[in-house]
Amino acid sequence: MNTTCHSEYLKLVSVFIKPVEHAFISSNKLKNEWQELNYLSLPDFKKATEEYKVFKNKLKSHNINIEHFPINESLSIDSMYCRDASIATDFGMIICNMGKAGRALEPKSHEQFFKKKKIKILGKIEAPGTIEGGDVAWLDKHTLAVGHTYRTNEDGIKQLKGLLEPWGISVIIVDLPHYKGKQDVFHLMSILSPVDKNLAVVYSPLMPIKFRNELLRRGFELIEVPEEEFESMGCNVLAIGPRHCIMVDGNYMTQKRMEAAGCVVETYKGEDISLKGGGGPTCLTRPLLRVL
Repeated sequence: MNTTCHSEYLKLVSVFIKPVEHAFISSNKLKNEWQELNYLSLPDFKKATEEYKVFKNKLKSHNINIEHFPINESLSIDSMYCRDASIATDFGMIICNMGKAGRALEPKSHEQFFKKKKIKILGKIEAPGTIEGGDVAWLDKHTLAVGHTYRTNEDGIKQLKGLLEPWGISVIIVDLPHYKGKQDVFHLMSILSPVDKNLAVVYSPLMPIKFRNELLRRGFELIEVPEEEFESMGCNVLAIGPRHCIMVDGNYMTQKRMEAAGCVVETYKGEDISLKGGGGPTCLTRPLLRVL
C-alpha cells in the first residue's frame, strides 16, 4: 500500500490523537487553565469525555490506526488540539514552535513521542520563528499552503521553506487578516478545509483574494460557509477520505452544501471539546498517513 503524508483528503489510515483524559486530565486542571487560555467558557470534564468518545469511535469505525499522545502534566489543556505542535511530511516530522505562549512545551513532547516511535524528524522550527500546524494545509502532494498569522510568523515560514523546498515542495504563503487579534485562535484551517482533489470548504470573507484566486486557478470548487456558521466551526472539516468528512454538529447549511457536492458527512457534538476551546476535528488530530 502506497501512502503519503502530503494530503488533507485521501483515505486516512494513520492518525495521532490526544484524548480528553490525556489532555484535560481532571476538572481541576480545566478550572485552573481555561480562562488564561482564552476558552469561551469552562468545559465540563464528563461531557467532554463523552463527546470525545463519540469522535474517536467515528475514526475507529473506519479502521483508522489510532495512536495516543501520552499524558503529560506539564502541558496545558490545549494539548488536545494536537495538530498544532507538528507537521507530517514524507521526509519526516517537522517540530513546530508555538505562537501561543501557553502551548510552548507541546512541540518538545511531540518530538519525544516520535523519537520513541522511531518516526524520523526532518527538522525543528526554532525561535524567533513560530509555526502552528493549524496554519498549514496540503493543496497537493507537492504544494503546502502556510498562513502568515499571529501564530505563524515570517521567520517560521522562512525556516519551513528551508526544510521543504530542497525536497521539491512549493510553499504558498497566505497572509491572513488581523480579524479578532492576537488572543484569538485564527489559523489558515479556520477558513480552509480541502475535502477532495478539487473541492474545499472555505470561508471567503476572511480569505485573501490572491489565495482564493489561486485555489480557483488550480481547479478547486469552493463550498462556501455562511457567516452564521463560521464561529460554530462550519469551515473546520476533517476529511477521512475523498468527500468523506467529519464536522461539528449544528452547521446544517454547510453540511447541506457539502452533501449537494457529493460529500458523505458525519457529525459529532463538539460543545465541550471543540466550540469552547476553538478547536474543531482537524485540530483534534495529527494525521500521519493517507492512501495514495
